[in-house]
Amino acid sequence: MPNLFENDRNYVLGDPELDLIGDRAKLAQWRHKMKGPAFYKLGRKVIYRGSDLNAWAQANRTDPNENGAV
Repeated sequence: MPNLFENDRNYVLGDPELDLIGDRAKLAQWRHKMKGPAFYKLGRKVIYRGSDLNAWAQANRTDPNENGAV
């Protein structure tokens, strides 16, 4: 699977690329519930690493052709 995010980049809330996985409110809910992609919390700033976002996206990938489906 091609990467959805740049592996060597840090993403912060407000970056439009994060809208691929959820809006600001959804990301906040996931952080509160300790779900979703890994993140750093530095004071009030939330940072997502591109490599963590790609790993999370890959782990949540669904292929309808798997499990013997034809």
